[in-house]
Amino acid sequence: MTPALTLLATLVGAYLIGAIPFGLIIGKMKGVNIRDHGSGNIGATNVLRVLGKPLGITCFILDFGKGLVPVLLARELCQHQAPEWIDWLPLTAVFATVLGHVFSCFVNFKGGKGVATSAGAIMAVAPLPTTAALVIWLIVFRLSGYVSLGSIVAAFALPLCAVFQGRLYGDKLLPLPSLILFTVMAILVIWLHRANITRLRNGTESSFKRKKEAEESK
Repeated sequence: MTPALTLLATLVGAYLIGAIPFGLIIGKMKGVNIRDHGSGNIGATNVLRVLGKPLGITCFILDFGKGLVPVLLARELCQHQAPEWIDWLPLTAVFATVLGHVFSCFVNFKGGKGVATSAGAIMAVAPLPTTAALVIWLIVFRLSGYVSLGSIVAAFALPLCAVFQGRLYGDKLLPLPSLILFTVMAILVIWLHRANITRLRNGTESSFKRKKEAEESK
């Protein structure tokens, strides 16, 4: 396979895997069109809100996995077909699989907000910064009850965590293309949460913490 075909196969394959609408599929299996309930989003958060914790976690794992797998496959493909592209092809897969999730061809190019899929994809090329960002997400979510706020803060923190890793390990600074891509991904995720940011500012954003407190007070 020529390098050009390798690149094309990576772009198309990663996009199609990323475009699989697991949230919609899970909802259909339960007789629910997830786009008609909650926020109308097909991501794990809305599945959790509408269908419950087990299915929400299942959706997160599947969305995370469809980000992780194409990038790992791209790395494997590089080693056998185009070793000179080892620094670029996995990053191409990261971008393509997240675009597939956000602009899925299977749901009229309207997908999720890319948090779980981005985390899985970037985990394959930068596990330490991604793990740090996930920990930040968890802390913000636990303290605030807002999934969206956790996602926004974690997205903002990801490129900073990548830079900090380089400072921590001296000569192990991630390549500039990776840092640029992580910054672009962070901007994309934050932009996709612009409506959430408005609701957070207005105090109308859905909070799992408030929901739990309301249920306990009954």
